[in-house]
Amino acid sequence: MIRKLRILLPILIAVSIFTSFKKVEKTDPKDKVLITILNYVLTQWHYHPHEINDSFSENVYTKFLERLDPSKRYFIQADIDEFSKYKFDIDDQIKKENLSFFNLVYERFKQRTEESKTYYKDILANKFDFNTDEYLDVDYDKKAYSKNQNEIIVNWNKQLKFSTLSRLYDKENDENDKFKEDNTYKKKSFNELEIEARETTLTNMDEYYMRLDELTESDWFSTYINCISEEFDPHTTYFDPVAKKGFDQDISGKLEGIGARLQKKNDYTKVSELVSGGPAWKQGELEAEDIILKVGQGDEEPLDIVGMRLTDAIQYIKGKKGTEVRLTVKKVDGSIKVISIIRDIVELDETFVKSSVVKKDGKIFGVIDLPKFYIDFDEENYRNSTKDMAQEIERLKKENIEGLIIDLRNNGGGSLTTAVDISGLFINKGPIVQVKYRDKAADVKADKDPKIQWDGPLVILVNEFSASASEIFAAAMQDYKRAVIIGGKQTYGKGTVQSVLDLNRYHNLNEDIGALKMTIQKFYRINGGSTQLEGVHSDIMLPSRYSYMEIGERDLENPLKYDKVPAATYSLWNNYENFNEVINNSKKRIATNKYFKLIDENAKWLKKAQDDSVIYLNYEAYKKDLEFHKNESAKFNDIKNYTTNLTFTSPNYELSILEADKDLEVKRETWHTNLKKDIYVAEALNVLENLKMKPQYHLVKN
Repeated sequence: MIRKLRILLPILIAVSIFTSFKKVEKTDPKDKVLITILNYVLTQWHYHPHEINDSFSENVYTKFLERLDPSKRYFIQADIDEFSKYKFDIDDQIKKENLSFFNLVYERFKQRTEESKTYYKDILANKFDFNTDEYLDVDYDKKAYSKNQNEIIVNWNKQLKFSTLSRLYDKENDENDKFKEDNTYKKKSFNELEIEARETTLTNMDEYYMRLDELTESDWFSTYINCISEEFDPHTTYFDPVAKKGFDQDISGKLEGIGARLQKKNDYTKVSELVSGGPAWKQGELEAEDIILKVGQGDEEPLDIVGMRLTDAIQYIKGKKGTEVRLTVKKVDGSIKVISIIRDIVELDETFVKSSVVKKDGKIFGVIDLPKFYIDFDEENYRNSTKDMAQEIERLKKENIEGLIIDLRNNGGGSLTTAVDISGLFINKGPIVQVKYRDKAADVKADKDPKIQWDGPLVILVNEFSASASEIFAAAMQDYKRAVIIGGKQTYGKGTVQSVLDLNRYHNLNEDIGALKMTIQKFYRINGGSTQLEGVHSDIMLPSRYSYMEIGERDLENPLKYDKVPAATYSLWNNYENFNEVINNSKKRIATNKYFKLIDENAKWLKKAQDDSVIYLNYEAYKKDLEFHKNESAKFNDIKNYTTNLTFTSPNYELSILEADKDLEVKRETWHTNLKKDIYVAEALNVLENLKMKPQYHLVKN
């Protein structure tokens, strides 16, 4: 270990001994009021309130320590031993407005982070030896806390070595690229690049601590409050006044940046969803489950965001329209890729219903893309996904389509009302979904309009990211046997409803204490089963790259359980002649399709790569590992080469619009090109083509 650190270590331990017994008293009445209000609201109004007991206390205890120190680089075992006396006492503290656990942990966290400022600079002042056989295991859940400060420094050394190693690798590749472009270019030596990489890591660490120092006690108290609220379920979240303002801006739909929803996963920022029509969606390389390691502004040196709070990471990723952001991401296959995205305003038009027409074997079919179930009463002449869907169907009927595909892939939900109303466009009338409040019987939401907008063959495409309102619609169509559901093994499985409650109504303080987004209802299918956890299981399961990954409500912490209520009264559609036969034939096609086989093999390999938590710190081993993942990934390149001989076009009504709007024309051409290369759409069309209506049943015509 570095000599200076050996001298420094006894001093740090001495400081730790003297400060660990410091008793901290907190007197801010706002925090105590917030704890009391939170306790009352959650136990009185949450759909499934937990008993705040010793088990609850232990979970909050564990979660709070993980939130503060996810990679276990600050606290030592002696700290944990001291904290542990509160492990089963937090429940009592909540009831008594006692904040001593929070105060102790927060003060110790400040102390440990302050200590780390001293030795990370010392580590980065010395050259790393990248020839030693050393590795870093980033599965921190299985990692024990360091026994002492000496072990902490060893861990920091590994983490900083990895940060420097990844930069060194990038810099060496840049040098090689420059030499390829100009063979007279004099490449920098390995030692020169190593120094530059360490200097960049040091700069990043300095900036990291600047951001850390900007966080107030109130910020960390909000983290503690969320550890309590999220113990009820993963969608019950506390918003402090600043976060509440950001939430209001987000749901207004005014999005500027790359158009991606992000979430925290241990020390990492993970892409959870791409916003349809956003810059990242259009660019096409960023995907759900990608982990963002670095963020670069144009040609500037990228900033390492590993370990950064999500709110801070987002500030670097989003930005003004027209500016470039370069994201260094770890793909689900383990490969590292730099993705350049030009920021833009997410265009609301791209979240609206759109349709395409395709001819196949002499028949004409329609494809409708529904990115979300939208409705906005605050806008003048507001758009409504039900009205838009009905209108689009009428337009497609004028094209003489014989079948319809509705694409709900990546549709995260939206308005319950529109989900019910859109379902009603495809059945005579009847129940669509059951909605249940706590301790009350389920309320059946039904379509009461006997009009049917489309009564022909119907296929609905879903995937692992189809959630909430998407699942209500798909489940209703499946329960009625109105449509064939085709896609991933099951949809996301979010069968709960949240409401945002302003907490200021419960106190008379002269300051804002924020709001609580709380689960208050649960969805049930008309067959009685909940969409919670189970989602909708496809009639025809298509392999996807996410088939074996931990994705969905069931993989979150503390999700509400699956259960049932009595089934509603409804009658099956019963107008298909060969419903089950078509499903079985599709399954046989999929089983023998070489592309689907390759997709399934890829999915298994991706799961294996995702579970690999070991990072090599030997430079040559690190390069070989990256090269291995790159070569393994290349084995599945044929998946990207898939295409059909089908031609997708805009319906006739849109042609004059495209003539006047060249930007929209380009967007449609891109979409149609993607449809042509979409193997899932291709199989959906096969299913649609084979579905037959009973002879006595006639399609609705204009």
